[in-house]
Amino acid sequence: MPLPFATTNNYNNLTHINHLLNQSNAISHSHIKQIHSQILRTIPTNHPQSLFLYTRLLHHSSFTNLNYTTRLFHHFNNPNSFMWNILIRAYAKSTNHKHHAIVLYKEMLTEQRNEVFPDKHTYPFVLKASAYLFCLFEGKQVHAHVLKLGFELDSYICNSLIHFYASCGCLEMARKVFEEMCERRNEVSWNVMIDSYAKVGEYDTVLKMFCEMMKVYEPDCYAMQSVINACAGLGALSLGMWVHAYLLKKCDKNVGCDVLVNTCLVDMYCKCGSLEIAKQVFEGMSCQDVNSWNSIILGFAINGKAEEALGYFVRMVKVEKFVPNSITFVGVLSACNHRGLVNEGLLYFEMMTKEYNIEPSLMHYGCLVDLYARAGHIQEALNVVSEMTVKPDAVIWRSLLDASCKQHASVELSEEMAKQVFELEGSVCGGAYVLLSKVYASASRWNDVGLVRKLMNDKGLSKEPGCSLIEINGVAHEFLAGDTTHPQSKDIYKFMNEIEEKLESIGYLPDYSGAALVNEINEGKQNTMRLHSERLAIAFGLLNSKPGTPIRVFKNLRVCNDCHKVTKLISRIYNVEIIVRDRVRFHHFKDGSCSCMDYW
Repeated sequence: MPLPFATTNNYNNLTHINHLLNQSNAISHSHIKQIHSQILRTIPTNHPQSLFLYTRLLHHSSFTNLNYTTRLFHHFNNPNSFMWNILIRAYAKSTNHKHHAIVLYKEMLTEQRNEVFPDKHTYPFVLKASAYLFCLFEGKQVHAHVLKLGFELDSYICNSLIHFYASCGCLEMARKVFEEMCERRNEVSWNVMIDSYAKVGEYDTVLKMFCEMMKVYEPDCYAMQSVINACAGLGALSLGMWVHAYLLKKCDKNVGCDVLVNTCLVDMYCKCGSLEIAKQVFEGMSCQDVNSWNSIILGFAINGKAEEALGYFVRMVKVEKFVPNSITFVGVLSACNHRGLVNEGLLYFEMMTKEYNIEPSLMHYGCLVDLYARAGHIQEALNVVSEMTVKPDAVIWRSLLDASCKQHASVELSEEMAKQVFELEGSVCGGAYVLLSKVYASASRWNDVGLVRKLMNDKGLSKEPGCSLIEINGVAHEFLAGDTTHPQSKDIYKFMNEIEEKLESIGYLPDYSGAALVNEINEGKQNTMRLHSERLAIAFGLLNSKPGTPIRVFKNLRVCNDCHKVTKLISRIYNVEIIVRDRVRFHHFKDGSCSCMDYW
């Protein structure tokens, strides 16, 4: 529909055009072209209002059509800094043309004839584009210009610099800019730093900075999302529940309707092993998106609840009519993998590729290979690797090597898999050396075990030490294998002796497959295993938790066979639920059984 332009005289036209261009709501591209045409016909180029009108026209055009905006911009011989900023901002916010924002900034700097210089509004747009494109060199040059022109005191520019450096992986530089802001820091400054540390997995730092922020600002939902993610990464359930309560009490009343916040909460509760609360949050959401469904499916999958995870998938697709994406099928295939549902996993993989036309990624292939390998179908797993449309990475080969070791596959096959890992990761993969030494040990090739261990020593490699975390009354306690540094060490080891006596009384026999791979006597191996970090954490939890309270342990490595057996027995002897989150999955121990059903 054409715009109702006034045509009586230039004054009426000018008034009407001003009214149209000063409105805050968006103007369609067709209407912009009509306004442009009216300006050309009725407003002389030397009119005092001409520049203002064209600037407003450029502003509205930048939201609808980049090509038209660029042509309009180049119509001017003397564009001012405001016009440059409009065009730079438009390209910085575009989907596929962000690099043009940097190109335009360079052109602006070389436009010497009109003495147009960047101002404080220019730099956030250029830095945003640089951050998205990971243009570290260009961004550093922009930072130098900021210092040269004296804009280093502008909080908005500093926040953009923090985001830029953090996006490019230069957290030290981001922290330096943050520290130099001092009293000029605002909520955005804190949020950007906290979010940056959360994204790289430095969760301890996230929580420390959050505590510092609380001294000067009340955190908003944005900061809380980062803290929730940190709680998920650390398995800090108590703090996560406090954050949840804080959100409901202090933040926006509509937080209960915030899909992103609630999805983060679902993810956090799942990663803390608290599935009932995760389910309550999910079911209480007024609306869900695909990410919400992905979180609940993957959350139940890693906790060994395959039937529930697959049930959510069926409900998502059949009842709620959501279209699953590649992440959804990672969760579905993980559920099949953790329960050994080989046939079901193959059906879902076929559904993903044929029904939903999703191209398999390394993660999907990794799930399928692991599913076959852990079920003992090593050859079928190798067939998948040979038919993959993408090159297998070291994770897939390590998974095959680990399964081959447990399935007692041929030494030659295991050696070939280890060779693939070394070629992809270089000679710094200590885990592959450890697995290879297990292969040699199971074949009683002790000379080769010694050679592998000597090679590891020569390269300065060592097996990653076991470390377990347990949270009691909101305080995290860390235990290393054989740890004696904890203030309650004497009580812990005394209680462990009592546990050993009870285990022996019911006929417990150690499983030495997880012991040190040297030809030592069984007593030495048993002493090594009883000092594993999760056993210390569990003993500490039993000593300090209230009766009936689940014991939650977070371990950096996979649980060994013997510790898995012992924890099942402890859960039965002391009638306590023990939840162990290791590197791969959750183990929910209760009444002498485990949620993984010993398929791990």
